[in-house]
Order: sequence, then C-alpha cells, then structure tokens
Amino acid sequence: MNFESLLSRVDEIIKSEGENGLQSVCNLLHREVKYYNWVGFYFMNHETRMLNVGPYAGAETEHTEIPFGKGICGQVAESGKTFTVDDVSEQDNYIACSIETKAEIVVPMFKGESLIGQIDIDSHYPAPCSDEDEAFLKGVCEIVSTVV
Repeated sequence: MNFESLLSRVDEIIKSEGENGLQSVCNLLHREVKYYNWVGFYFMNHETRMLNVGPYAGAETEHTEIPFGKGICGQVAESGKTFTVDDVSEQDNYIACSIETKAEIVVPMFKGESLIGQIDIDSHYPAPCSDEDEAFLKGVCEIVSTVV
C-alpha cells in the first residue's frame, strides 16, 4: 500500500471539496485499502459527552452516537490517544458493529490542542494495522481538521 500517494489524494479531495469531501475521503480509503472494511468519522460533542457519527463508508451502523468512555471510540474521546485493537474479541469495553469485525483502529483528530473528533477503521482481518497505518491515519486527520 502506498500511503504517501493515498495521503496526497486525500489532500486533493479536501482542498477541492472542503468539508463536503469527507464522504469522498471515506469512500477512497474504503476502496483503496483492502482491510479497511468500515471507515468513518466521529465528531465530539463536549456538552453532551457524546460522539456523533459523521460521513462513513461500509456497512450501515446503528452507532450514530457513542458516549465518551464507551467502546474503543469512546475511550479515544477520553484519552485523546490512538487505540489499536488487533482482536476485538479480547476487549471488554467493545461495541460490536458487525460480527465480521476482527480488528479496529481509532485515531484522534485535533484542531490545535482541542480534540474535535476521530477516524475509526474496522477490519474483517485480525491485526491488519501497522505503525504505517497509524501514521497515515494521523495524516488524514491533520488534513481533515483544516476544514471541520
């Protein structure tokens, strides 16, 4: 996988479409990275302490709101740190979106010092994500944070 080229494409989408390009970014990552089986953004609502789903690509989700602290996404909302889960069946605080999901990575998105959201990737493959994936997804979040 050429993450550098993919990151350039993400940058082009955001520069040309702005916030309207978030769906296109999700579609691109879902299509181009074979083990990114669900790609979506969640955005922070600090008043309600909830994450609200934004654009995503993959199977429909009923998890349109996630309380801070609940599941992998909710834990990232509280910690502000990337959370990679190689095997979701080993997590006590996991919200199952699909029985096919085997692994998940959630990367926080900041605007300056403020945690504003995250990108969430579910995979049907066990332990697919590497340090390269994390660095790439941090880059995606940096680009996206300029328009949200």
